[in-house]
Amino acid sequence: MGQIHDILEAKGKRAAIEANVAPRDVLEAASLYMADEDNALSFAYSGWAQCALPHKRLPPGQPWEVASDRMRLVVEPGRRPISQDGPLEWTSVPFGSHSRLILLWLQQEALRTNSPEVELGRSYRDWMQRMGVPWGGNSGRSVREQAELISRCRLTFHLFGAGREGLVNQSIMEGALMIDAPGDERQGRLNLEAARLSHGFFEQLKKHPVPLEESAIRALANNSPAIDCYLWLAYRLHSLSAPKLVTWKALKAQHGASFKHQHHFKARFPHVLALATAVYPAAKVEVVDEGVILKPSRPPVAPKLIAVQPC
Repeated sequence: MGQIHDILEAKGKRAAIEANVAPRDVLEAASLYMADEDNALSFAYSGWAQCALPHKRLPPGQPWEVASDRMRLVVEPGRRPISQDGPLEWTSVPFGSHSRLILLWLQQEALRTNSPEVELGRSYRDWMQRMGVPWGGNSGRSVREQAELISRCRLTFHLFGAGREGLVNQSIMEGALMIDAPGDERQGRLNLEAARLSHGFFEQLKKHPVPLEESAIRALANNSPAIDCYLWLAYRLHSLSAPKLVTWKALKAQHGASFKHQHHFKARFPHVLALATAVYPAAKVEVVDEGVILKPSRPPVAPKLIAVQPC
């Protein structure tokens, strides 16, 4: 992947396209990342680097499960009233890129203020727009829907390792402001203006944050598999002391739960990996017949930059 960045830096995007060194969307992501002069940081709980939400909508009421070698995530959908005195209906679990952007915003704001209380409003909308997500129209409706699904769902992180088993059984959200959305004829919809992360989730976030570059997230904002892959690499690569092979079976369990057959996932994942490394130039990875070899690499965010970030 370093070749792409070298060509972009020396000759520009057009020369990289003409050289046909990578698919067009990979070049676009690398170009957007390199042209972005904003050095703001984002943060995510390390659990999301090991297990993630689905990429597509699941049927209402259907839970989501995904596992890695040291963690298992179970997400249970919530329920909402159809009318003030009517029955409850199942929602879906959160999914797609917008759910991930909302969670990143909540986590970085909670860490920035050192408080689980997160005020939304204008700064939240501005950040979503910086990610390239307009507040109005279909994108605005999608963001509001994902905020509601996040607020209503319940997630469980099952932790394994070092001969011990742990459990973090918490909703992401402990409180959200319930307001009927303007123009919505159905009652009980969430239009969030304020939010509170649950105590358990906030404590885990403070103990195990993964620093990310906001510019990298921005370049991948419409691609949830690539966001997940970038977060995974940011978490894993800098902690390695030697190259490590991750087999296709293990990769599918973590990144390809929505694929029925492994050969379909194996054909698609190298492209996702290329998108993630397009915004993580220091990442050293190699796709081989057995899987993907992860190699010790510098983190996407230097420790000294994390230390000087304002609280």
